[in-house]
Amino acid sequence: MVQLLYNVVDLSEVWALVIPLLFIFPVSGLKSWQKPVVTYLFIAFVLNVLSGLITNSNRLPFHLPWKNNLVFYNVHSILRFICFGYFFLVIKQQYFTRLRKLIPIIYFAFLIPDLAFSENIFDGSQIRSRLFTVEAFLLLGYCLLYYISKLKSDSQELNYGDEIYIVTGLSIFIVINFFIFLFYDSLMNTDPNLADKSWTVHNIAYILFCMLIARGFYLTRNEAGKTQRKE
Repeated sequence: MVQLLYNVVDLSEVWALVIPLLFIFPVSGLKSWQKPVVTYLFIAFVLNVLSGLITNSNRLPFHLPWKNNLVFYNVHSILRFICFGYFFLVIKQQYFTRLRKLIPIIYFAFLIPDLAFSENIFDGSQIRSRLFTVEAFLLLGYCLLYYISKLKSDSQELNYGDEIYIVTGLSIFIVINFFIFLFYDSLMNTDPNLADKSWTVHNIAYILFCMLIARGFYLTRNEAGKTQRKE
């Protein structure tokens, strides 16, 4: 039973994404902040499916051009920041406009030299702890700015809409995984078994993340349905 649960959690990077994807159809037009999230969900699903296929490549009737799936995790980290960075730029926030625009500049100021001078970021040999840690730190900054902006708003304008579930899910995911990302490379070198167990924690956090995205989409779809019925 324990092994079965472990296998289910291990595959959650694929099936958990299906949960929010089910709630984007049918929707009569996506909100502007939903578009980057939906884009992320589809990108993540494709990358995680490819990663899973590589992990089980010995069972496939065909050969894949990749021998290691870790390159997809590194690409996933970059695209996740781009999608959610855009998400935080388009959701309505009254404060910290300049600071929110500065965060992507900081990220790419780190990323471009890292890509230029690192030989193994796309060779699939390891997950890049530094890449994941910088992504998590800056996305957490976005989340904190969002909450502070809401708290600073007048009480009449304090409206915790459906987007707060996405922010909350992302916050939980980042807080749980920050130190896993920070020390993952070291754990892989010193104790691969512990590193594998820590990634199970990552997967559980990912399930919560996807469920909260689904909740946000559900509220949007429910709201759209009520509007259509009134019309």
